[in-house]
Amino acid sequence: MKFKLLLSLITIFLLNFNIANSEILEKIEVSGNERVNSETIKLFANIKPGDDLSDDNLNKILKNLYDTGFFKDINIQFLNNTLILNVVENPIITNINISGINNKNFESSLKDQIQIKEGNSFNKFLINIEENRISNILKKSGFYLSTVETFVKEKEDNSIDLTFEINLGNKSYINKISFIGDKKFKSNTLRNVIVSEESKFWKFLSNKKFLDKERINLDKRLLINFYKNNGYYEANINSETIEYDKQNGFHLIFDITSGEKFYFDDFKINYPDNYDVNYFDKINNNLNDYSDKLYSFKIIEKMIKTIENIASTENYEFINVDIDERVTSDNKIAITLNINESDKFYVNRINISGNNVTIEDVIRNELSIDEGDPLNNILFEKSISKIRALNIFKNVNTEIADTNDPVLKDININIEEKPTGEITLGAGIGTSGASTIFGVKENNFLGRGIKLNTDVTLSKETIKGQFNVINTNYKNSDRDLIFGLQSLETDRLKNFGYKTNKTGLLVGTNFEYLNDLYFAPQLSLSDEKIETSSDASNLLKKQEGSYLDLNALYSFTFDKRDQAFQPKSGFVSQFSQRLPVNYGDNQTIINTYEFTNFYEYLDNKVFKWSIYTGAANTLGDKDVRISDRLNIPSSKLRGFESGKVGPIDNGDYVGGNYVTTLNLSNEIPIFDNLDNMSFSTFYDAANVWGVDYNSSLSDNSKIRSSVGISANWYTPVGPLNFSFAQPITKASSDKTEGFRFNLGTSF
Repeated sequence: MKFKLLLSLITIFLLNFNIANSEILEKIEVSGNERVNSETIKLFANIKPGDDLSDDNLNKILKNLYDTGFFKDINIQFLNNTLILNVVENPIITNINISGINNKNFESSLKDQIQIKEGNSFNKFLINIEENRISNILKKSGFYLSTVETFVKEKEDNSIDLTFEINLGNKSYINKISFIGDKKFKSNTLRNVIVSEESKFWKFLSNKKFLDKERINLDKRLLINFYKNNGYYEANINSETIEYDKQNGFHLIFDITSGEKFYFDDFKINYPDNYDVNYFDKINNNLNDYSDKLYSFKIIEKMIKTIENIASTENYEFINVDIDERVTSDNKIAITLNINESDKFYVNRINISGNNVTIEDVIRNELSIDEGDPLNNILFEKSISKIRALNIFKNVNTEIADTNDPVLKDININIEEKPTGEITLGAGIGTSGASTIFGVKENNFLGRGIKLNTDVTLSKETIKGQFNVINTNYKNSDRDLIFGLQSLETDRLKNFGYKTNKTGLLVGTNFEYLNDLYFAPQLSLSDEKIETSSDASNLLKKQEGSYLDLNALYSFTFDKRDQAFQPKSGFVSQFSQRLPVNYGDNQTIINTYEFTNFYEYLDNKVFKWSIYTGAANTLGDKDVRISDRLNIPSSKLRGFESGKVGPIDNGDYVGGNYVTTLNLSNEIPIFDNLDNMSFSTFYDAANVWGVDYNSSLSDNSKIRSSVGISANWYTPVGPLNFSFAQPITKASSDKTEGFRFNLGTSF
């Protein structure tokens, strides 16, 4: 087609001798057309009698007609003020066949994704695009070595049959993922950064174990972001190599150069002359708080967000921020933020395409600008980032297009959707027992951007099921709407004479109340039943019965970590409270507070300390119910059996009214050559005490403490965590546990 277009352009060039000056077009004649009527062709040409005809017009006519895809050849003549269009139509595709696939469902799905349909005009260029599309679909489905060949059968009536012949080959499993070069981090850490997974026999539900070029490109971007947010400003993925042999399958290798760590130097902000700098005191006064801190682009993003909020409040509508990063001496980076006024354009229309499943409102709810608003570059980029952050689209492409009005712009947003569902099977075994979990997740339920999560967990004494729905950014409010159902059954009839069954629902919301401060109010309604036998204690016998509880819950979380995944500095502080609403049998108020701090004392080695405290008390004359009594979380007191410390009644560890813990841990630089293992030392101290229902019982108030070493090991059968702990102080009734391990994975 390109050759024919070139010939047509040469023809137009020769015609230009006849129309060196534009002439008035009086008549249009069309010949050679069989299916496309003449009036339609004239509309495609976008010219009519009375128009001036020049060489530019002829070029546009030719382009317009070829762009329709209906024509194989076009010949243009201009004689006596008459434009003669002689066309040769492309054949029609009457049948599209796919051969080489035995699975009819897969074949039908593949055919649905082909954009050329029966009845379309045949276009060799578009056929090549479809070949690439089919090839990419096959690769994403695990057939990395598949081939696609197109066969065209011409028929007498200027129609064709189209056949895509596919050779699937064997599925392409990733049997091994390696990281080589100056990578600084252990492979075990980097595997948690990327999306691709090694193929294991239990991962039969995951498609991440197949080779996918686009997923590998995503892995590279995630790795670069990870390194840069950890100070490695010049980090580079030199190459990704795919090795294959019939015996061992595919081996994915990332060659990494991390370079040296960089730190922030001075920060500077340049404002336009007509800006009142006093409005920006909030950021100016704290501008160099991050000087000499480890480089992280997240810090720069946070500054830009602050500038954006101030500019929006003070009606600086046409604003743009350019980032100038300049490497200075001693591995430091000076940051200059140049605030400038962008061209004064307004949004005419916002056009959204490509959303076949997702309803348009889900996308529009993430936009910080609307039709008729000033075209603010910062708000535009923020809007697109929020759309991408939904994590339900594979690609989000944008275009700011001109309109007939020079001050109005159209925003075109084209998205490409991706699968958003996930099935999880998990299994765990450890010294505290075995457990299994089955779950289903969907991040775009009914195309409305709703997150749905349901799972069931089974262990020796408990059965727990939950169903949660999160409607993010509900009605464009920047608040999440949360709904949940939960059922929990604990059966200790055989050993301790009681069984509890609790079913409930929860509604609430979560949002950023102030900068880095998150507020999550909730309301829960639950129905609980406590059964006892003759072996139960007097406490439990007294609490036997059914209860309907209405509780108000809320939490404040102040998050100042440098990053949520594997933080190296900062802290997170959380206070939560549960209050009874239907005062009567439900009189328990529960308060908890937790603070965790992170500090990198050596390269990639973090010291962490945390405190945790909780209290369960009643507001009236009722005792704290057995299901509301507090226990020390097993992860916060190693060296002791889970739930086997604290007050005892009738041989059962019943928990306490109060709990507190202190935990210190640090990653240690030993065996760094063991790429799939990491080691930490720890000190745990905790206490649980308080027996409000029986003053004659000892509350066993005593500080329990232990020291030890823990290891995380990425094994061929899943991640293994184990710890060796030596108790230092304990009560005589406590049950100790010197060794603990947990092995678990997801499918």
